[in-house]
Amino acid sequence: MRKLMKNTPMYVITTVIVLVLVLMFVVCAVSLGSAPKKAKAQRYGSVIGLRPEKMDEYKKLHAAVWPDVLKMIRECNIRNYSIYLAQLDGKYFLFSYFEYTGKDFKADMAKMAADPTTQKWWALCEPCQIPLPNRAPDEWWMTIPEVFHTE
Repeated sequence: MRKLMKNTPMYVITTVIVLVLVLMFVVCAVSLGSAPKKAKAQRYGSVIGLRPEKMDEYKKLHAAVWPDVLKMIRECNIRNYSIYLAQLDGKYFLFSYFEYTGKDFKADMAKMAADPTTQKWWALCEPCQIPLPNRAPDEWWMTIPEVFHTE
């Protein structure tokens, strides 16, 4: 073996070592499986009215959402959360969209509703809003069905 090593150029030995290391890495990666799968998101849309006299206040609140409110949103498996403002026939409406990546939506929403900081935040936001009359009895924002989606 020493004779073989002595007579073999160093670049060949280095190449073999690198190839062995790469092969070990590939075998380890394959045996561990591919990268973890991203949780499939459920998409939610909802709508609520906005009092015209409270529009500036609502915008100001959402320009500086409290860090603990944002933390609770993330802890409750909500991602990609947006709220849009539209005026239709002289009335203002807020449209929200978010993606839920958890396993138990009702439990996560109960966790959020029980959070004292979130309750204080909602106490500031709710006077700005006008719930729609045809929402479900247990809803503040009216959930609206998705009719189209593409990736």
